[in-house]
Amino acid sequence: DATMRIAAKAFLTSQALLALPKAATVSSFSPSSLTARRLPSAALSATETKTMSGSSLADVTNFIDSINVSYESLHLSYERQFWGTKMSLSGIDYSTDELTRTKGEMEAFLADESKLAQTRDFLKSVPADSAHAKTLKMLERTFGCYIMESEEAKTLRAEATKIEGQLEDARNKLTLGATINGKFEEMSSVGLRNKVRVDPDEEVRKACYEGLSKIGDFVTDNGFVELVKVRNRMAKKLGFEDFYDYKVTNAEGFGKVALFEILDTLEEGTRPIMEAARELFAKEKGGDNALEPWNLSFLMSGDVTRRMDPYFPFEKSVEQWGRSFSAMNISYRGATMDLDLLDRKGKYSNGFCHWPQPAWVKPDGSWQPSTTHFTSLADPSAIGSGHTGLTTLMHEAGHAAHFANVEMPSPLFSQERSPTSVAYAELQSMFLDSLVGDADWMAKYAISREGEAIPWDLVADQIKATHPYKVFALRGMIAVPYFEKALYEMAEEDVTAESIKALAYKVEKDVQGGLSPRPLLSVPHILSDEASCYYHGYVLAEMGVHQTRDFFYGRDGFISDNPKVGPTVTEAYWKPGNSEPFLSLVDNLTGAPLTGQAWVKELKQSVDDVMKEEKVKYDAKRAECTDDSSSEDIDLDMRIRIVDGDVVLADTATEGSFLAACKVFEEYVQKRFAKE
Repeated sequence: DATMRIAAKAFLTSQALLALPKAATVSSFSPSSLTARRLPSAALSATETKTMSGSSLADVTNFIDSINVSYESLHLSYERQFWGTKMSLSGIDYSTDELTRTKGEMEAFLADESKLAQTRDFLKSVPADSAHAKTLKMLERTFGCYIMESEEAKTLRAEATKIEGQLEDARNKLTLGATINGKFEEMSSVGLRNKVRVDPDEEVRKACYEGLSKIGDFVTDNGFVELVKVRNRMAKKLGFEDFYDYKVTNAEGFGKVALFEILDTLEEGTRPIMEAARELFAKEKGGDNALEPWNLSFLMSGDVTRRMDPYFPFEKSVEQWGRSFSAMNISYRGATMDLDLLDRKGKYSNGFCHWPQPAWVKPDGSWQPSTTHFTSLADPSAIGSGHTGLTTLMHEAGHAAHFANVEMPSPLFSQERSPTSVAYAELQSMFLDSLVGDADWMAKYAISREGEAIPWDLVADQIKATHPYKVFALRGMIAVPYFEKALYEMAEEDVTAESIKALAYKVEKDVQGGLSPRPLLSVPHILSDEASCYYHGYVLAEMGVHQTRDFFYGRDGFISDNPKVGPTVTEAYWKPGNSEPFLSLVDNLTGAPLTGQAWVKELKQSVDDVMKEEKVKYDAKRAECTDDSSSEDIDLDMRIRIVDGDVVLADTATEGSFLAACKVFEEYVQKRFAKE
């Protein structure tokens, strides 16, 4: 649509500003054991060496080196606490107080005004097209995101961090569940959501939905109200309109107004599709009761999800991820990884992927591989958990692959916080997890414990059940940024527990057409500083996912098991890190500016057309799956430990290979979750 192209053009223009020097915005594993690899890209250009005097060049080099080493250490200390507290690890070393302290030290380092001043002085003396200039420009953007010229803002920032830590600690200890048949059953938020999707008993689904809804009551009674106020005060002291404006400007390089010009276009363009889909859903599924939040997900695909469950055994998910990524030539370049995949009490209620050790090219040209921590919340005994767990695994492993391949001369190019674009980070993971819904991917990787591939008829039933209603997922996605936008635009005196809950209710009704199966106040992102005012990134990324998929289909005809995928995204998306604007990267790979056209085109596609396309892909992939390659080992160039809290379940270094570790994990899950 023309309006969408105009919005994308405005977005691209604002992103282009990231490439220009600008004023500051007012506003476990030890990697040392890994073999260093020398990369020619670390060498300084001859032009740079000739242009600067030896002493000046040495000064710049020493400055950059000192920043890199110090940040790397501070980042590692903070991320160690982040993992320990979020995973509820034992030991006195992990605490909310230590998390707050290490985060404060890392951010104080990034907010040092003398570092920004020195960076700008050096930028005046180095050639504009030199390697040093590229790093210095990134440092300038990074310091500008954290420097707070107002002492009051700094105090408020510290206060917000403290409130957030206390709230998240309380949230992690919250006992959730549902009263079923007169008896309270304890479940995590993931378990409750899964029951809402797949349980055939409406009373059970309703009870689980009500259990999810209690999260909103809890967070608004335990610090979220004050957190919103303090965040807003801080942002306004820095000259921003509100906290949302502050967050999006730092992460994306443009403000809230520009962002919602894009989102408004998507909202307006898909509203008629959503309204028609809700009308059709009610007509086909038995009336308005079908649209109740505890019924919608189940009636859309609950039965299909139950029938598909045997073809997504969770214990095989690590192996299937490895096989799929290996077939696409995705490498982790010597990384190490801890995977904490199983749900348990006290564990953070959302999947995530973080990098205690960022990947980067050291001054001597050696390669520093990444160390990755990522988590999902699988309950292998629950119907549908295998599919959800595998999708989460593909998503977070996509993040890990991305950040393991950033090939730049500073760890600050490969860290996930501002000025790294949220949309840029999420595009990589969402592109790779989208494969799980493709017929040809399922034809090879959706395999039962008995070794049987998912039949076409079941894939077809899933398409028929879900395709007409894919717009519901889009509307649920954009509801979060619209809620947070309105939340931080409220006058401070109007921010109360009741007004926040009323706002969430209103946004769900306005944007999604009715109450959401996942209540807005149960979305964990809104609590965490790193993830708050973040969800728009998923929306922009999803636009990029559809456009990237279109590119591969146009160039190669397929994505699943395409050996060109890994090298292509590594070169175009991953290696640059945050050195280039998000939309420039999309444009560079796909050959076109980002728009929502590919996404909207899919939503408008008829079920019959989708069925024809997917059947061709399914049949072609099944025809390929004649040779047994199950014994061939997988090499992702990575050490993997599969853990459950403090317990190591499997380790590729100990077991000797990727598949051997997968086998140990598979046997553990089968034994632990064996049905009586």
